[in-house]
Amino acid sequence: MSRPAAKCFQDLVVWQKAHQFVLSTYNYSEGFPTNERYGLTSQLRRAAVSIPANIAEGFKRKTKPDKARMLNIAQGSLEECQYYLILAQDLGYGETLTLKCQLDQVSKLLDAYIRPLLAPNS
Repeated sequence: MSRPAAKCFQDLVVWQKAHQFVLSTYNYSEGFPTNERYGLTSQLRRAAVSIPANIAEGFKRKTKPDKARMLNIAQGSLEECQYYLILAQDLGYGETLTLKCQLDQVSKLLDAYIRPLLAPNS
């Protein structure tokens, strides 16, 4: 049984999971040292927010290349978050396994969402 077509970006499972990642990221980064407020805290949060924001923006794009471009920007922000989580863990700011698992799930959903847009003759 197929899922009904999304009427708005909030209907997209990939957006929902990305939004949950943002909420988890904000919660996690609350524990960072105060001297990271304008450093890693800001960078991680900005990159995390960029993922669902670009998915939302891509949802309303009219052409497949435009949609794919926005989703590709979301993929770039996702990879940026991957690095920031590695850095945060290496700096001893806390365990990142849960966040990495969330991000992996978003990555797989995003790949599945973008694949048909890139397929020839689609």
